[in-house]
Amino acid sequence: MKILHRFKFSLLVLLLLSVRLSLAQSPYYPGVNWQTKKPSEVKMSTALLKSAVLFALKNDSKTNYNLTSALKDSYKNEPDYKIAGPVQDRGKPAGMIIRNGYIVAQWGDVNRVDMTFSTTKSYLSTVAGLALDQGLIRNVNEPVINYVDGDTFSGVHNSKITWNHLLTQSSDWSGCLFGVCDWADRPPKYTNLEELKNRKLLSPGTNFEYNDVRVNLLAYSLLKVWKKPLPLILKEKIMDPIGATNSWKWYGYENSKVDIGGQKIESVSGGGHFGGGLFINTQDHARFGLLFLREGEWNNQQLISKEWVNAVQQPSSANKSYGFMWWLNADNRYKDVPQNIYTADGFGGNFIVVDKDRDIVIVTRWLEPGKLGEFIKMVVGSVE
Repeated sequence: MKILHRFKFSLLVLLLLSVRLSLAQSPYYPGVNWQTKKPSEVKMSTALLKSAVLFALKNDSKTNYNLTSALKDSYKNEPDYKIAGPVQDRGKPAGMIIRNGYIVAQWGDVNRVDMTFSTTKSYLSTVAGLALDQGLIRNVNEPVINYVDGDTFSGVHNSKITWNHLLTQSSDWSGCLFGVCDWADRPPKYTNLEELKNRKLLSPGTNFEYNDVRVNLLAYSLLKVWKKPLPLILKEKIMDPIGATNSWKWYGYENSKVDIGGQKIESVSGGGHFGGGLFINTQDHARFGLLFLREGEWNNQQLISKEWVNAVQQPSSANKSYGFMWWLNADNRYKDVPQNIYTADGFGGNFIVVDKDRDIVIVTRWLEPGKLGEFIKMVVGSVE
């Protein structure tokens, strides 16, 4: 009898130890109130982290606070450039540093909703990943013409373009969308507009070209696939489950309504080049970054597949520093910074940085873009 009691007691002890070990190993996910920890509690140097925050505050972006003026000045050389979507003045530097899921540092107004420009592209990429996960897209290497009707992908060149090409900005798609033509977006120096319009097209997948008309084409194509507003997809499948606020908005243009089954739905933009894009606060960015740090999982729920999270980190053939709308450090884009970090980048100094090896997410708003590498190095250097 004593032996039986001892056996039961031993089982109970093992069970309790197992539960404690399981709890200790379970990653932390923020609830409505995000928990903070002192840097020392997560093995980071308080002094070095404080220096990094001061660095971010000191290096405010040189971008004009009046973003309407900033856009017009930046794109004044584009033929017939105009702002077609919402624009608002920017805020001051703000940011958060997350380790092991906990806030270890923050600065500025992290609740202020700001334009985030091309950081939007990483959210758009996520909607593409969700479509792949759900079988709405069978394979990223399949031509988009198989999914999108009309003349958008007709012709010898455009018919060859795949989802992969759009996601890696290597399609060299030729055409006009919502009143803007591909050749008018960041055109090289030219003397003859007709030569620019009639340039020789490059084989899809062979040349990287940052082009917001083609990014908007991806958003348009995904709308055709989902047949629902992309912001609704993002909200239901990603933002609500990770506990994001309802303050974020994702805009298109005044002329980007598309007929989907007899209903007019706004096709959103992949950035703020022509206005619009994602308007969001720093904390919601941090939750999104943490989702990718946790390989698409949130509170034991796989919101987006690990396969997709891995796919966005793979260097594309046309640009080793660019995956599926996330920037990579595979070619040492940032010196003395870990090669396997990846970032969502936006005009004016809007960044989400994911560092899985050190379990760190960094969000920084309105940091002078040329200072990002140095800033990441400081944060990484604070890990003891």
